[in-house]
Amino acid sequence: MTDRRFRVERGATLPLSVNLMPDAPVPDVVDLACLAERLGYRRCWVYDEGLVTRDVYVTLAAIALATDHIQLGPGITNPYVRHPGVTATAIATLDELSAGRAFVGIGAGGGLTLDPLGISRDRPLTAVREMVAALRDLFDGTTVDLDGAVSSFRSASLGFGRSGIEIILAGRGPRMTSLGGEVADGFYLSYVHRDLIGDHVASLRAAARRRGGPFVIVYSTMVVTSDSEMREARAALSFRLVDSPREVKAMIGMTESDTATIREALIRGGPTVAAEHVCEEWVPHFTVVGSAAEAGAELRDLLSGHGIDEFQLPLSRVDGADELIQRTAEAFQSG
Repeated sequence: MTDRRFRVERGATLPLSVNLMPDAPVPDVVDLACLAERLGYRRCWVYDEGLVTRDVYVTLAAIALATDHIQLGPGITNPYVRHPGVTATAIATLDELSAGRAFVGIGAGGGLTLDPLGISRDRPLTAVREMVAALRDLFDGTTVDLDGAVSSFRSASLGFGRSGIEIILAGRGPRMTSLGGEVADGFYLSYVHRDLIGDHVASLRAAARRRGGPFVIVYSTMVVTSDSEMREARAALSFRLVDSPREVKAMIGMTESDTATIREALIRGGPTVAAEHVCEEWVPHFTVVGSAAEAGAELRDLLSGHGIDEFQLPLSRVDGADELIQRTAEAFQSG
């Protein structure tokens, strides 16, 4: 892997995190996490995509053993694929293994993960709310009894959790965003329409102030600087757009017919095939497009202009990811 001379002082951090898709052997994913840590990234997420990738917790455990200070967690997991109690055990174990570096990212789950498993996303807002409450109680050492929308607990307890493990919610709809401000320690805004970022951040900050305590806002999108990255962006948007709120689809002129066509293509051949049906003119609404210098300046402006704490670099494949990790760190360091 490419590893040029750019470095930050050991232990220092940039307002950056990386989200790694474990679509290759685990040692390759670990190498990328180690590179991110050396370059000053403060957080490493790992996609939890069920059958589509390697197991998220095996991958995170391997990263924990190879790194020293970067924070680690799933980006993101959901209440449907695993019982939230099993997730609590996995996160607490990762936290123990990494000497207190674990966090957990939670969302309602998307079609890329749930559809191949034949899982319906029933009552997502309630399911996520209940999962957050259960995780907090279990990490705190409280016994949990719950007849939930998706999962239930019977005098359940966790004897080795750390109170205060960070819980970060993710989503694109206004109700999930509002819930994040009310119950979580942070929120992960992923591929949000540009015109809506300010409203989302303001809503989150207002809700977090009412709840009190620290609150981190993470913004994630692709940086598109070439034709190949444009193709990747169209693929990345495919499964996100079909799960987006109706008002967002209306803003870009995406019809119900478009949604059905993309969804069918995802079932038939995954994001690569579905990308053909994602219009190129939709992409700049959700990503940063331009030269490397332009993209770096735009990202710094987005963070400072909206009061965002952290930019997350999403990496959908291992091949070439080291260059993107390096380039993004350099863009932020130069600013």
